[in-house]
Amino acid sequence: MSNVENIVAGMSIGGGKRENFFFCLLEYFPEQKRWFLTHLKQVRDESFDDSDRVVTQWVEDHGLKKLIIDFPLSKAPCETCQLECPGTDKCFNESVITVRKEIEELMRVDKEIYKAHPKTYEKERLIDGQVHYSKSVFDKNTDEHMLSKQFKRKLKKGFLPYWNRALDVWIWKKYYDQLLDLFKVSYDSFGNTSLMLMARFKYLLRHIPVDLRFFETDVRICLLELLKADVITKNNIINLNDIEMSVFTKMEIIKRIEEKLGIFIYKKDVETIAKNPKAFDSFILAIAGQRVLLDKLYTAPEWSRAEQANFIIPSF
Repeated sequence: MSNVENIVAGMSIGGGKRENFFFCLLEYFPEQKRWFLTHLKQVRDESFDDSDRVVTQWVEDHGLKKLIIDFPLSKAPCETCQLECPGTDKCFNESVITVRKEIEELMRVDKEIYKAHPKTYEKERLIDGQVHYSKSVFDKNTDEHMLSKQFKRKLKKGFLPYWNRALDVWIWKKYYDQLLDLFKVSYDSFGNTSLMLMARFKYLLRHIPVDLRFFETDVRICLLELLKADVITKNNIINLNDIEMSVFTKMEIIKRIEEKLGIFIYKKDVETIAKNPKAFDSFILAIAGQRVLLDKLYTAPEWSRAEQANFIIPSF
């Protein structure tokens, strides 16, 4: 068996009973000083029970100790709160109060900037709203003042303690504008999570070895960090949404990751990853797992409670 300290896997969990999904295992070989994608396993959901046994068997066969997934590993504040509920606007859960103070401070500073220099503020607002293809999405951080219109709308809509976790606000502050510009989406903890999927994951936890450590992340955030590090290009991300260009673009992304992160991938696996969306997502999650083993992760602020979910943002 391989040295379990040198292996990590990614698994993008399927959204339904008939959904196919993949395990993607990376292994580091010290002799060659190189990473290898050693296993890419597809699990077909033709039989619900059988597929779940495949998952647990696969973990046991490889002695896997670290698995990166794109599924919420902690609950929204309302799920664990035992207090008498006064309503979301008057919630006195400690986590919710802390998060709302973060939001209020962002809005307060932005309002003061506008009051002090309204003409300059509006001029910069106009420039900020213009579309420049060559402009880097990281020229300005999302939480850097002046705040974008779309980010302010998100903050005004508020933090929903039955739908969001504290770490959502941390992610909004870091990536809200970038996610909206490049992927046309926002991040919400339970935005893509079905009740069936939650029940299935709870079931799996009862059968998977207790020493397996789960980490949570988001594929799109990982892609943004790969872009920030010049591993991939802005054009790569834009073309992912083009049906005709998608497979070719994924092949290019895989090639760039191979070259810049020192990972060897067999040709047949490259083709599978490029052609199957779930395989691609699992591959990106495994790449995030590589950063876990290398201890190259961003430090989350304490108020985000990211440690409760083992939520990670990789640094490339």
